[in-house]
Amino acid sequence: MVSVVHSVAAQSDFEHSLQTLSEGLSVDEAERIRQAAEFARSVYEDRLLGSGEGVWHHALGMALILVGLKLDADTRVAALLFALPTYDEQGLEKIEERFGAAAAHMVGGITRLNRLRPITHGFVADSGESGERNPVEMKAQIEVLRKMLLAMVEDIRVVLLRLASRTQTLRYYADSKDALRVQVARETLELYSPLANRLGVWELKWELEDLSFRFLHPDIYKKIAKQLDEKRAEREQFIADAVKRLRHELEEAGVRDAEIYGRPKHIYSIWNKMRKKGVEFSEVYDVRALRVIVDEIKDCYTVLGIVHNMWSPISKEFDDYISNPKGNNYRSLHTAVHCPDGRALEVQIRTREMHKHAELGVAAHWRYKEGSKSSAQGNYDEKIAWLRQLLTWKDEVADSSDWVKHYKEAALDETIYVMTPQGKVVDLPRGATPVDFAYRVHTDLGHR
Repeated sequence: MVSVVHSVAAQSDFEHSLQTLSEGLSVDEAERIRQAAEFARSVYEDRLLGSGEGVWHHALGMALILVGLKLDADTRVAALLFALPTYDEQGLEKIEERFGAAAAHMVGGITRLNRLRPITHGFVADSGESGERNPVEMKAQIEVLRKMLLAMVEDIRVVLLRLASRTQTLRYYADSKDALRVQVARETLELYSPLANRLGVWELKWELEDLSFRFLHPDIYKKIAKQLDEKRAEREQFIADAVKRLRHELEEAGVRDAEIYGRPKHIYSIWNKMRKKGVEFSEVYDVRALRVIVDEIKDCYTVLGIVHNMWSPISKEFDDYISNPKGNNYRSLHTAVHCPDGRALEVQIRTREMHKHAELGVAAHWRYKEGSKSSAQGNYDEKIAWLRQLLTWKDEVADSSDWVKHYKEAALDETIYVMTPQGKVVDLPRGATPVDFAYRVHTDLGHR
């Protein structure tokens, strides 16, 4: 009787997941999702990943994350079937036959990217408590990995699949303590959260950072979380009062339909500001923060003027990312003000279009070969070129010292990437031979 009840509950959960996975899709696309989910579940059964997480659980988690990014049916199918080639040599052919070439192409891409998973083992494992036996080598490897990842991928959806996979892994580790999660967290902060930031996918960036920070610095994380929680009721009342007052002022000025609400607090971001500015928790401005979303750009500046008229601006805490967007095309006005009671308040102001980009990044704008074939191909090629430029990540490397300079300046298309059996990546110039690779690994190997 117990097993029957469990089976019914499991099927109910499965049907609920299918409903979520089909959000925003046509009837035909929803049916493809159902078929892919049923096929994946039958293949994965009780199989586990190296992390200990069930393969089906991971696939479903990935797909649900991609629903949140509003990605298309092909990407959701690829997430569900991401591990099929591991268990079936004809997996890619079966996916293409049953679910289309686009999904198969993405599964092939994520399979290649997943081979990068053991990369850090060679210089992080067995390295003592710090987990960093050789920081110089580690950072240099991360830079090569960034370029290698870019060289392997021409469909941005594959990169988003990888980010979704890493996010799901960290969610699993949040519920299942494992020694490996510290290493995974460090790699995430070095490679994946900067990637999410560069692509503007803030929805994933914040979660990747907060979970990684929680695993790497549990005591600091708990301390800041406790400080946030202790002041929660007071902060929520403060925000409610500020929203009410600002909404009244905006309506008086003729700014209609503005959305105003408290901005979520991210522990990693708070800690970063405390560390960089050398201040205490009470001195971090965005602990209390508002976000204002309006229809047009001119409204952004109108709101800014009203905010500065209502409250006293804090010097050096204003940034105009509308006139001067960030490298990932993030656009918004940021300001901080002192309220009459002396408490600071951060305010972000942006249009709805800017907000969509801020949350979803490239996922909000990427389209695949729409319209006529010739014009679409040109547009697609332009976007590939833009993506490659975007992912050079030159401003994402915190330490641009000489030892990474040659990695940064190497032209992407002039580089060959070779992975050693130990998981280390060696970059060589175009035209290099196996003998060059051998010498690069070790002089004695080259001689032999």
